[in-house]
Amino acid sequence: MNEAEFTEWRPMRTAPKDGTRILVTVRESEQGAAEVDVVKWASPDPDSEYGWLATDSDPEAKIVYGEPELAAWMPLPSAVSRGAPKPALAPYVGDEMDGSAI
Repeated sequence: MNEAEFTEWRPMRTAPKDGTRILVTVRESEQGAAEVDVVKWASPDPDSEYGWLATDSDPEAKIVYGEPELAAWMPLPSAVSRGAPKPALAPYVGDEMDGSAI
C-alpha cells in the first residue's frame, strides 16, 4: 500500500470484518467531540454479538461501538519510518459516507 492509502478515510461499509485492527472516527455526540480510536470486529465475550471492539478496552468494561457511532475508517499505518514526525491524525469531518448521522 502507498502512503495515501493510510491517510484517506473510507466508508465504514468497506471496513474489514475479519478481526484486523483499524483506525476509526467515532462521531461527535453528547459525550464529546469526534475522536479517532483503534478497533477490530470481534465479540466482547462468548455470549455477545459481534461489533467494533475498542482494542484498548478494559477487560471488565469493554467498549463496543455500534455502526451508527462510527463515521469512517482507514488501515493502521505500517511502522513509522525514521525522520520527520508525522502530524496527529484528525477525525473524519465532511459529508456523510454511509448515510445520515445519528
